[in-house]
Amino acid sequence: MVHLKIGLVGLGKLGKAMMTHWDKKQIALGVYHPVQTKAEQFLQSFQNGYLLTESELKKVDILILALPATEVIPFITSLKLPNNGPHTPRIINMATNLLTKEITVKLPYLQVHGVKYMGHSKDLLEHGNGLFISESALPQNIGELFHILGKVKVDREDCLTEVNKLATYFAIKTAISIEMEFVNRGLSPDYLKRALTSLAPEVIRSYSEGSLGHFAKEIAAEIKAENSSEIDERKTP
Repeated sequence: MVHLKIGLVGLGKLGKAMMTHWDKKQIALGVYHPVQTKAEQFLQSFQNGYLLTESELKKVDILILALPATEVIPFITSLKLPNNGPHTPRIINMATNLLTKEITVKLPYLQVHGVKYMGHSKDLLEHGNGLFISESALPQNIGELFHILGKVKVDREDCLTEVNKLATYFAIKTAISIEMEFVNRGLSPDYLKRALTSLAPEVIRSYSEGSLGHFAKEIAAEIKAENSSEIDERKTP
C-alpha cells in the first residue's frame, strides 16, 4: 500500500468522507480538480493529501473516481490513457448509477473495478464502518484500501440501486407521515424539526443496532403485533 500512488477525483461529500478516514490512517493520497484552487481548499483539511495535476493522474497506480455517473466516461476519455501502457492506472468506478460494464464496453483496454458505496456519505464521514459493493473480488491492494473504510461485499451492482430506492422511498414516506401528523395535531414546527432531524433517525439507528430503550421497545412490539394481525386477516378466506 505504501508504495502505491493513489489518486482521487471527485471532492464532494463521498470524496471527503473517504479522504477523512484514509487521512486518519496516514494513507498518502493525491487529489485532482480541474479548478486547482478547489483542490487546494479541499486539501487544507488533510495532512496526508497532496495536489495532482492532470498529467500526473495518468501515472498513478489506482485512480478513484467519486464522480457523478454522467461525468465518469467523459472524464476517463479526456485523460487519453494509453492502451495497456506501462503506467496505465487501475480505475475505480464509484458512481451508483453507472454500471462498470458500461465503461469496459466503451473502453475495453482499461482495468476498471466497480466499488459502490451503500449508504449516506454523512454516515460514512461520522462513523466509518461503511459497506461497499463490488461484483467480483478486488485485487489485494485495492481491497485493503476500502477495508479501511469498512466492509466490501461481492454482489451485483444493480442491487445498490434497488436498496437505495427502497430505503429512500420508505424514509421519505415516514418523514411525510410524521410531518402530516404533527401538523394535524397542531404541534410546534420546532418539535417537528426535532422529530425529523434527531428523534426519528436515532430511533431507527437504535432499532437496527438492537439497542432500543424500554419505551421504544414497547412501541415496536405494538407495531409488530398490528402487522401480524393484518397478515393473519389477509390469510383468512
